[in-house]
Amino acid sequence: MKPTSSSPGLRALSASLREVREARKFGLRELARALEIDPRLLSQWELGMRVPPVEEVARILGYLRVDRATTQRILYVATHAKEPNWLDSNPVDLPAALTAVIQCERTASLITNWSPLIIPGLLQTPDYARALLTASGIRVDEADARLVARLDRQRILSARRPVRFNAIISELAIREVVGDENLMSDQIDHLLVLAAAPHISVRIVPADVGYHPGKIGMFALYEFPADPAIVYMEHYHASAFVNELDAIASYRKLVKLLLDKALTEEASQALLREAAR
Repeated sequence: MKPTSSSPGLRALSASLREVREARKFGLRELARALEIDPRLLSQWELGMRVPPVEEVARILGYLRVDRATTQRILYVATHAKEPNWLDSNPVDLPAALTAVIQCERTASLITNWSPLIIPGLLQTPDYARALLTASGIRVDEADARLVARLDRQRILSARRPVRFNAIISELAIREVVGDENLMSDQIDHLLVLAAAPHISVRIVPADVGYHPGKIGMFALYEFPADPAIVYMEHYHASAFVNELDAIASYRKLVKLLLDKALTEEASQALLREAAR
């Protein structure tokens, strides 16, 4: 099937270019004039409407004196911006894929997250997130940066116009103790509070339902008001984005299958209350 438009790489690249310009306190027209670029073209690059040449991206980063690690990350994204499906196995600074994830979360109208083993990142307490990062053997400074980024991402759920979020979580994720029992109790209480919000749905898939293809791994399905959907899959050393129509259709079928196996929202909340005791 022909790839859809608005690729994950292009979303990440456009957001990165805008962020580094704003971080250096440059206006769009000011930067365009300094680099002798048509401001309309620079605007299209920052909006993800057109793909900038890699050499132009390098010129922008050089002029703005962006640090080496961030430059490497953005140039990596620029190199892969046209790819409809994107595998990121080049973690430099915060992984390049995280930029795309953040941009997808900020612009989505609906996020459906299946999580078979851990609580979804957007629903994690700071203590739970910290315990996961510490157990992953990540350097302290990198763990701090990722924790700050994760907590900042959660603001989309409390914004004036919050994104609709459907969390489908395996019972295994709430039974597995991360940190200690008190930390897990606080995390489950947090889930209960979030589940009461009208724009957040929490559905638990019982552990005893038997095999289903969702057990292969976690994924997030991002739906956008005008653009085609994107699926994101996260693994230990690599992350992948899928942006092809046939693949998206398969994941929508998997979401339906998982919802058919999941408890209702009311029964899920009852299970959470029981687990928090």
